[in-house]
Amino acid sequence: MTTVLWLQAAGCGGCTMSLLCAENPGVFETLESAGIDLLWHPAVSQATGAEVRTLLAEIEGGARALDILCVEGSIATGPKGSGRYNMLGGTGRPMLEWVRRLAPLAGHVMAVGSCAAFGGVTSAGGNPSGAVGLQFDGALPGGALPQGFRSRMGLPVINVAGCPTHPDWVTETLMLIASGTLDAAALDDFARPRFYTDHLVHHACPKNEFYEYKASAERLSEIGCMMEHLGCVGTQAVGDCNIRPWNGQGSCTRAGYPCIACTEPEFEEPRHAFTETPKIAGIPVGLPSDMPKAWFMALASLSKAATPRRVGVNATSDRIAVPPVPRRPGD
Repeated sequence: MTTVLWLQAAGCGGCTMSLLCAENPGVFETLESAGIDLLWHPAVSQATGAEVRTLLAEIEGGARALDILCVEGSIATGPKGSGRYNMLGGTGRPMLEWVRRLAPLAGHVMAVGSCAAFGGVTSAGGNPSGAVGLQFDGALPGGALPQGFRSRMGLPVINVAGCPTHPDWVTETLMLIASGTLDAAALDDFARPRFYTDHLVHHACPKNEFYEYKASAERLSEIGCMMEHLGCVGTQAVGDCNIRPWNGQGSCTRAGYPCIACTEPEFEEPRHAFTETPKIAGIPVGLPSDMPKAWFMALASLSKAATPRRVGVNATSDRIAVPPVPRRPGD
């Protein structure tokens, strides 16, 4: 069995809530079938109090092996580097201390969600708690653990980033670790699993026809592309959100809300409203990944000129106003 200890640090618990939405099969059936033993999770385990303290002592003392340490939520380092803004209840010790003590003992360390990976929403604003990720502080290497940290199996912290994470991203990463098939080549430059970060949120987005013609929504609830006016950065953000949607059918863009790049470090402070597209001389500042600005502007101009009436009208409607015209035999 592959043993997992799950700690919840400074965060909202939303990644656990998302994980519990795993279905066909559910999360517990998935873990059991993969030979994964969840030693303790503060939100779903029955054990509490002395039982948990005993478990932690056994792991810390080496009496019980720990294969995977999962941490959800950022690590509060305040006040003054003590970490005492976030204590692990009943232990009298800060979460910061527990993470630094248990991480070197674990075969692998997994940051579940963008808070644990990079600091996330918890680190936004003035960050009075000194919240950081496990091995990153925003986009900068080095967080609660040093930049050079490596787990017992030789990998850095595996950052399953997202706000919240897709349940499959978590279970698939756990299963890859349990099967011994996750190595350094399977991680990107921010140590995120490439099975989902080799894709863009733009891939399989239902608004792609509108994007191709640059037929843009002007207000939320309209069904056109949200890149030009409403802040969507799905053409730049990594994630297979529209390839394997939540609950079999949902994603931000499918629900009519712009992608805010929640898998990226520092997404929580874009320096503009999430539903606004910053522009210079009418040109969006954030352009699709790997596309030169001049090429995009030339393509956008041609696309807008060639936009079919159906696409242009529907883009600023909250439902299909002009349906496709069926092709007739011989056309």
